[in-house]
Amino acid sequence: MVDLEWDDGLAIVTIDRPHARNAISLETMDQLDKALDGAEGARALALTGAGDRAFVSGGDLKELSALRTEWDASTMAFRMRSICDRIAAFPAPTVAVLNGHALGGGAEFAVAADIRLAADDIKIGFNQVTLEIMPAWGGAERLVALVGYSKALLLAGTGTVLDAAEAERIGLVDKAFPRASFDDGWRGIAKVLAGRPAGEIKRVMKGTPTTEAVAAFARLWVADEHWAAADKVMKRGK
Repeated sequence: MVDLEWDDGLAIVTIDRPHARNAISLETMDQLDKALDGAEGARALALTGAGDRAFVSGGDLKELSALRTEWDASTMAFRMRSICDRIAAFPAPTVAVLNGHALGGGAEFAVAADIRLAADDIKIGFNQVTLEIMPAWGGAERLVALVGYSKALLLAGTGTVLDAAEAERIGLVDKAFPRASFDDGWRGIAKVLAGRPAGEIKRVMKGTPTTEAVAAFARLWVADEHWAAADKVMKRGK
């Protein structure tokens, strides 16, 4: 099942399939779409898996093994790719919370988000080649954008699985936390991103025209929240 939780303006979508290491089935895809519908209007979106073993272990091979024609395979790939595209296009900041291993399709799901925060004992890898297939949910292209063409081809072409430290070093993971402080760490960052300015900053970074970017700044400048924060800074400076 897929759960949707709200924490003030932060929407948290959790894939909760412990029996399948949070693997994605066709039903999971339907539930993810519904969860994203329910998360509309969130100031930030977090995506995670239940437990501490797997973020998403990829596609559910037991179920997806029933897909034996090219038509069925392409239909499934387009279906999940559209969900990853929805995450990538989400108007507010999105965070993949890597509570456990992110392998194959799980790594593709992770890179659909703007930011990846991980526990320091997880592993991540585009290891579809071990099944003699390739990434099909948009992850290959997004991996190139994150780490560069040659490194992306090396990782996905060999199926190399990285630990959290190496993934952070090359920019595939943005920040790794010790397991003991992971929950507080990722949630603290996600709550800050759920503040109003982060959403406006994302829109500017995605290519908002200059006039719209300046207008967004001006709206923030005149807002009560800005002046309350500014007053605190000025008082500390006295």
